[in-house]
Amino acid sequence: MFDNREKNVLLSNFLSLGIVQGLNFILPLLVVPYLLYTLGVEIFGLLAMATAFIAYFMILGDYGFNITATREISVHRENAKKLNEIVSSVLMIKILLMLLGFAILVISLFLFDKLGNDALIYLLTFGMVMGQVFFPIWFFQGIEKMGYIAILNIVAKLFFLIAILLFVKEKEDAYLVPLLNSLGFIVVGAISLFYMYKTFKVRFVWQPYAVLREYFLLGWHVFLSRMAVVFYTSSNIFILGLFTSHTVVGYYAIADKIVSALVSLGEILNQVFFPYLSKKWEESRQNYYSIFYKTLKGLVLGMFVVALTVAWWASDIVQLISGKEIVVTTELLQIMSVTVILFPIGGLFSQSFVTQQQPLYVTKSTFWTLLVNVILVGMLVPLYGVYGLACAMILVQLFHFYLNYVYFNSLLAKLMN
Repeated sequence: MFDNREKNVLLSNFLSLGIVQGLNFILPLLVVPYLLYTLGVEIFGLLAMATAFIAYFMILGDYGFNITATREISVHRENAKKLNEIVSSVLMIKILLMLLGFAILVISLFLFDKLGNDALIYLLTFGMVMGQVFFPIWFFQGIEKMGYIAILNIVAKLFFLIAILLFVKEKEDAYLVPLLNSLGFIVVGAISLFYMYKTFKVRFVWQPYAVLREYFLLGWHVFLSRMAVVFYTSSNIFILGLFTSHTVVGYYAIADKIVSALVSLGEILNQVFFPYLSKKWEESRQNYYSIFYKTLKGLVLGMFVVALTVAWWASDIVQLISGKEIVVTTELLQIMSVTVILFPIGGLFSQSFVTQQQPLYVTKSTFWTLLVNVILVGMLVPLYGVYGLACAMILVQLFHFYLNYVYFNSLLAKLMN
């Protein structure tokens, strides 16, 4: 399936990206017990709601370029002029979208008292968007050189962890959590951007409207897909807070953070294999499908083992993370462990549709999934509260997998005919 060079590249990228993405989830998990002890479940729930709301703007700022720009970089990595165009266009669009997102945030804080009462928390959390916009991880993924930025992430995330332990001492210090977290994102983004320009000689070139429009349209379907995913993942936490309380959100957020950390393992594999699978698509259509199915089977098997382990040891994991036994969170984690398998599968299919230059299928599958999510969450949360939300997540992801599988096999059938 792979030659020795391909194995070395994939392994190197997996380890490097594993450090980058893993620390984004693992280090925040390490600080959960301290935050619960210092701030309490209610404020922890508020911080989770703010992060869930800001997730909309992170997706807006990213705009699907983690897939579309990665593919363009991978294909044109030897063309210096084209690389300048891609990087410049992506950065210009991301900055404009970030400014749009900030304007929407400010308006929302003025319009809704439930948000405006904690305006400082939401504004400081928005710093994560700034950091992500200026963090060209899509460039390093595209050229398959992830090792260069792994160390930066280690330093920044450790800074966040240590700073929280040093400065957050009481409930009144809650605003320091999003502030320090945002600073970590911003510092990594600025340094990695500088490193890209310095080491790889990429230069910023002002791009005309026609070129920007081309890249904007290229990412449109992926953006819609990712925004829809936010609607039936992070936004569900926000919706839960509207129907219940910050305390209930806090219990759910602990389980959700654990699940997100585990899901990132599958997402890392997807991101590592994406440039490789893109190249295989260009080389041989038939060989691509064979490799894709092998990748899918390996992903399902690996994540099944992770999910089974989590369900079995849920009580111990919750106690380790939260510092105490929380029955509600343990039960939620056992239910939600199924999504550890399902979430990465959806990401793999979405990347495949982009690789096959069929982004419409990404939009179609996520649109119908979003519709099902709205119906199920709207029915189950008022009836069963936080447990209804956990069950809704599983049902929505099963439906999402079914649609993707049908669409993928329809493309394969067209190719064979």
